[in-house]
Amino acid sequence: MNDDQISTDTSSKQKTAAWAVHAFTTSGAILGFLALIATLNDDRIAAFMWLGLALFVDGIDGTLARKVNVREVIPSFDGATLDNIIDYFTYVVVPAMMIYAFGMVPPGFETVTAAGILAVSCYTFANVGVKTTDYYFSGFPALWNLIVLYFHVLQSSQWVNLAVIIVCAGLTFVPWKYVHPLRVKAWRNFTVPITLIWGATSLRLVLIHPSIEKAQEASPVIFWIWIACSFYFVVISAVRSIGNKD
Repeated sequence: MNDDQISTDTSSKQKTAAWAVHAFTTSGAILGFLALIATLNDDRIAAFMWLGLALFVDGIDGTLARKVNVREVIPSFDGATLDNIIDYFTYVVVPAMMIYAFGMVPPGFETVTAAGILAVSCYTFANVGVKTTDYYFSGFPALWNLIVLYFHVLQSSQWVNLAVIIVCAGLTFVPWKYVHPLRVKAWRNFTVPITLIWGATSLRLVLIHPSIEKAQEASPVIFWIWIACSFYFVVISAVRSIGNKD
């Protein structure tokens, strides 16, 4: 086999790997659609499970893309645009429908709340300064999938949920920093394991149906570990926001 053949084979393998990563990213849209179907079928647990899988895909596809250099291997295909399209669907559209369909806000506020989430999140995805150089987000990064997860686990009241949504919508335009747990460099060796623990405990807690029992009563140890991990993300974001304004 000559050098040209070797080069061709290598290029073919690189393109195959790059397209495979794009296909993996695209699977997030399918998972989001399955979450939407589960929502319309009033199946909370299934909806959160599908949405959780979509979050998992989004959490690792960037690392895979950088590993196989998708931007250099397939320059004609914009993976960042693909990722944003899917993220808006799974982070914003599906959670907005969950809030509407599951009655997470007071009666009469469902439509306006969902519409408000869709509208303010457009700013997040169009804001070129949303990602900072230290791998934080500036302004609330449209993490509505996580917001509905907390509503589900904590079984918070409709009025509390509405207040939280209003505050988060307002924080979209406030340059407060929010940690990206898988890409942040500072305290990375501590943050990544805590993220994995948070994910594992979330998986357990989301399986507890609110109509049957409360999460803190069904699995108190796991619940408080989950709370502690959540508190860590709040603290590290606050410390970075107060200590460094760039």
